[in-house]
Amino acid sequence: MSELIGAKPKVGYYVTGQNVNNLKTSAFNTILVADVYSRPIIVKGNSSVYEAILTLFTEDVGTIFVVSEDNLLEGAVSRKDLIKAAMGGKNNNELPVSIIMTRMPNIILATPDESVLTAAQKLLRHQVDALPVVKLIEVDDQPRFQVIGRFTKTNITHLFVQLAEKYHKGGLL
Repeated sequence: MSELIGAKPKVGYYVTGQNVNNLKTSAFNTILVADVYSRPIIVKGNSSVYEAILTLFTEDVGTIFVVSEDNLLEGAVSRKDLIKAAMGGKNNNELPVSIIMTRMPNIILATPDESVLTAAQKLLRHQVDALPVVKLIEVDDQPRFQVIGRFTKTNITHLFVQLAEKYHKGGLL
């Protein structure tokens, strides 16, 4: 908003004349996912649903990424997936999380070099809580993804607060 409204001492607030559609130069478009992502919360595909539930609550997250033995992305499991599994009446100590996860290629990804705005739009468009931040690697001439982080709504909120505090301290808000 600071690009749309300006402020001058003894003058007050005024409209800068910037078009809302020109906000592509805003901080959210120039800050990269690499600047804000957090550590990934992962489980192996052969982990039990019970272990995934414990991880979800211990780490206080809404989505866990499932990786292979060589730490390559295989899928994701959400709170809803785990609740459905728990209500399904099966033994969660024996049921592998790989049975209930959403599998690749149905996972929406983020890369460290994309803008926070682009990643946030993916969260909204696909109605998910978290995106795995991945690095592309080749395995047997096949593209695979190594999970290096997670990008969440909480990351966006932290960034928003940091920017607001920065602008407030600078007298821009």
